[in-house]
Amino acid sequence: QVQLVESGGGVVQAGDSLSLSCVVSGAPMTNYALGWFRQAPGKERAYVALISWNGKATYYADSVKGRFTISRDNARGTVLLQMNKLQPDDTGAYYCGASAGGTGGKFDNWGKGTQVTVSS
Repeated sequence: QVQLVESGGGVVQAGDSLSLSCVVSGAPMTNYALGWFRQAPGKERAYVALISWNGKATYYADSVKGRFTISRDNARGTVLLQMNKLQPDDTGAYYCGASAGGTGGKFDNWGKGTQVTVSS
């Protein structure tokens, strides 16, 4: 069973940058598409960015296009989310997810999340 552990959250001001990291273990990382998801207060968890097993395909929510970048290092077992020009609407708990069915499959493996708070 794949295990995911997020880190890197914090409290920042609007316009700042932050980098989130997710360590993947317990199973071959190349078996999984990976993604970052955000759950804002009072809202459902929604995808922010997805990356295919080999890193060649990436997808972004419209709200973060041009500001966030997802990347993965299969040799190191990590997936990163570089977040630039942060806005208050980016506030929420960020979760790393894994899908054995590709980026279009079900993300059913989750970390415990890391909190990002962006103040105006």
